[in-house]
Amino acid sequence: AKWHKCIEDLHIPHTPKCDLVNTLGDPVTIRSWQVSGLPTDQLSTENAIVIEKARRWPLLIDPQTQANKFIKNLGKEHGKNGIEVTKPSNKNFLRTLENGVRFGKWILLENVSEKLDAALEPILQQQVFKQQGQDMIKLGDTTVPYSSEFRFFMTTKLPNPHYPPEVSVKVSLLNFSITPAGLEEQLLGIIMANELPDLEAKKNELVVNNAQMAKKLKEIEDTILYMLSNSKGNILDDA
Repeated sequence: AKWHKCIEDLHIPHTPKCDLVNTLGDPVTIRSWQVSGLPTDQLSTENAIVIEKARRWPLLIDPQTQANKFIKNLGKEHGKNGIEVTKPSNKNFLRTLENGVRFGKWILLENVSEKLDAALEPILQQQVFKQQGQDMIKLGDTTVPYSSEFRFFMTTKLPNPHYPPEVSVKVSLLNFSITPAGLEEQLLGIIMANELPDLEAKKNELVVNNAQMAKKLKEIEDTILYMLSNSKGNILDDA
């Protein structure tokens, strides 16, 4: 990748062949996303990691509606209070958004255009404030309790939208359009699952086992560090 060459030219210390998936991704989580409908190619996986880690709400360029289906399935499986799907053209979409904020639902706003409704501004800016010890947010003229379980997603079917800078700085703009390389990776995954299901099952089992062992190793390391930092006198006496 081009950015690999840049960090090498600048002599920035880094892990060889580092990438977003290896650095921030969890294999078991990624596998659960794929079960929920996330395409198996590298770009889609990187996009899902950004959705999970980013502070700003995601706006997904999704002409093939792959991301739309993934978010809907993810909300049904992981949203504690479910997911509501609405569109800017719906008369009650602001009421749906208000209920999502109040009751901690996931909200998917699909088919957005290149201009976002001004009423979304407090949500996009995450203008949350404290009132009598409770998190609140003002939507229009209404002050609404803000649930920590609330999640907000936007998708557009426009294949090549042009969002102005004032929109781009308020959202995590991610492109889920299928690329030739991504389509090749997805087809390869489908073929493997259908032609060699035993091998695919073994691969998934190894992914889960590796993640569990990595978690166990981290717990052991944390225990050792805790004992080292809290021991008094001879550390062997605490064995």
